[in-house]
Amino acid sequence: MPSDFRLDNYLARIGYDGMVQPDLATLTAIHAAHVDAIPFETFDPLLRRPVKLDLASLQDKLVDSRRGGYCHEQNVLFKAALDAIGFKVTALGGRVRWRSSPDDPLGPREHTLLKVDLPEGPWLADVGFGACVLDAPLRLDSDAERHTAIGTYRLSETDGLFRLGVKRPAGWRTMYAFNLEPLIQSDIELANWFTSTSPLVPFTTRLVMERVSPDKRYKLIDRRFAIETRDGEVAVEQSIGSPDELHKVLEDIFNVTSPVPVEEIFVRIGG
Repeated sequence: MPSDFRLDNYLARIGYDGMVQPDLATLTAIHAAHVDAIPFETFDPLLRRPVKLDLASLQDKLVDSRRGGYCHEQNVLFKAALDAIGFKVTALGGRVRWRSSPDDPLGPREHTLLKVDLPEGPWLADVGFGACVLDAPLRLDSDAERHTAIGTYRLSETDGLFRLGVKRPAGWRTMYAFNLEPLIQSDIELANWFTSTSPLVPFTTRLVMERVSPDKRYKLIDRRFAIETRDGEVAVEQSIGSPDELHKVLEDIFNVTSPVPVEEIFVRIGG
């Protein structure tokens, strides 16, 4: 583990002051604290800014500043924290299926997720899937439904390929597919370059933000703001009508500062 990771600063950023040891209770607690404190956000891909994955840059942006990040940033940072605590963690690559039909071919491994090996067995940890951020780690075995504070998830496995599904108001929806082949840093860097630059990926043309509190999911997609409760039920939905309204949502809900004037963001997400 690189010695320049500042665990105390990270724990302060996520507001966690409990016991820190490599066990399921700690993993579950800091997973929940992370997704509540550090929102998923895609300002940098939208603004065509480089997304850096070195630990110094990640800590400067996600820990020391009022910013969030997207999947590769979130899970590389989370892995560094888990490594520092003493967990055995492996990065894996996910093939996103959120907008795919069941018959569509598999796409590239454009998402980063984590496998955490505990005495109880392997667990899936993922603080960065921006369409439906997990609020808790999930035991990595197949078939059984997993109930978290605000969601219901299901893992299936066929010939070594896992698929993670989530229950939504319209029924089950597949989040991504993955196997247990480890990713190395260069794999993550390649996926990060693709997801932050390709016009085929929505993050380069849309603002996507999400924060998960203990009982609510807050989502912003361009100018559409929504609050969801259990299993994606929409409790509040509204259109952001001005830069001032956007600024208020960023401040009050997501606790982030835009890297450019909010007026510029508002114009970019007006399509």
